[in-house]
Amino acid sequence: MNKKPNRLSLNSRTVKQKLMVAFQLMSILPFLVCLYLLSKYTFPKIGIRPDIIVYLIVSAFLAIVGFLVIKEIFDRLTSVANEGKIIVGGDISHKLEVEHCDEVGELGNILNQLTQRIRCNMEELKDYSEKTTQINIEIQKKIIVLSNLMQISTFISQGSKVDEIFKLAVEKSRTLANSEIAFLLFKDEADGHFRIKIADGMKAADLAEIEIGPQESLYNKAFNLNKLLILDKQNTPGENLKADFAAKFTFKNCLALPVFLKGAVKAVLGIANNQNNFSYSKDDIELLDIFSKQIAVAIENDLLASRVEKLEIKDSLTGIYNRFFIESRLQEEISRAIAYQRPCAFIIFDIDNFKNYTEKFGTVSAESALKKIAVLLRDSISEVDRVGRTGDDEFSLILPEKNKRQAQTVAEEICKKIQSAFASDQPSGKALTFSAGVSENPLDGVGFEQLIAKAKELLKKAKAAGKNRVVVF
Repeated sequence: MNKKPNRLSLNSRTVKQKLMVAFQLMSILPFLVCLYLLSKYTFPKIGIRPDIIVYLIVSAFLAIVGFLVIKEIFDRLTSVANEGKIIVGGDISHKLEVEHCDEVGELGNILNQLTQRIRCNMEELKDYSEKTTQINIEIQKKIIVLSNLMQISTFISQGSKVDEIFKLAVEKSRTLANSEIAFLLFKDEADGHFRIKIADGMKAADLAEIEIGPQESLYNKAFNLNKLLILDKQNTPGENLKADFAAKFTFKNCLALPVFLKGAVKAVLGIANNQNNFSYSKDDIELLDIFSKQIAVAIENDLLASRVEKLEIKDSLTGIYNRFFIESRLQEEISRAIAYQRPCAFIIFDIDNFKNYTEKFGTVSAESALKKIAVLLRDSISEVDRVGRTGDDEFSLILPEKNKRQAQTVAEEICKKIQSAFASDQPSGKALTFSAGVSENPLDGVGFEQLIAKAKELLKKAKAAGKNRVVVF
């Protein structure tokens, strides 16, 4: 219920009305003074009369009242101005106290409304800023993930080693969904068990010994199936399965996808964390699926590269035989030597300090030196002997029908020939020397692995003894 305004109260009046009252009150004062002067000096015989005293008292009272009214108005205006300065200074939570319904009160209400509107706009801007920041964070995350995917694709296209690609893919997978760890399980074709190939993140060392066999629920209900595994707040395939995963991996949440090769599960790529009330998003699943497909491509490329390597028998740089051919041929010669009880020798040569040579003179000079050495080796052997490049700066010779001493002689002659061929480069520092290790079947082994291992062992002794020499057991 609205209170009826008091007509005699100044509080219900406007500033204009108050100023008019104050002006009228203040104008009575000089009028009364004039009356007093007239009474005093115009009629001196009369003297001071009671009515003159009344005039003075009334005029003083009215002057004081007028002064107080004006002071009240200006005090309120000053108060509004000071309150406005506080708001302008940045304190938009400040609110003016409005006591009167006049122009000053309306001004205070207007300032309060403006402040309230500013507060609302600031809150909207804050919400918008937070949403924008969150969107930018999500965009930045996706850019990082796409960059990671491009990096892995680059590694695959450049023909990097498959283990390096696996390691990179696992590392980048850990950046998804606030994961604390990422892991890659490989299925062993011999016994069908899944074993950790690579793990990255917290407790990675603890996962190194994990093995999951066909008798376990994780094997039959998760990893060996052609579908993804999700363990989080919203997805729990079964409490037993979740408990088995937690016991094996010591993590609560997991997202794992199979890596297919020719329709069968070859490996499993997974990420995990220990966060409470956590759920994987659709984006997390799609991105991890891309990582798993990249791993599948890397595996397929590696298998194709191995097949191509087996089909090729010549080294692309030097034109002599490659490592795969030398190993296969050595096995054949050993089998023949055993069957006919004849010797078969094997020599491994290694260029001394070739890494420093490459760093000092560059790749072009290094490749030129390798080609020159290959020609010298090929010209130094008989028709039944075979020479190949089995490493970056490693060469191997198969010498059928030759025993260890004969092979030692051949090796020493080759070392001298190499040293002599590069002797003219001595002033420029491009001189090269060879070290070699010699083994023989069956004295040093009855298989090609044993013969190669023995020759490498003797080669290390030649290096340790000062290089530029041939060592025979």
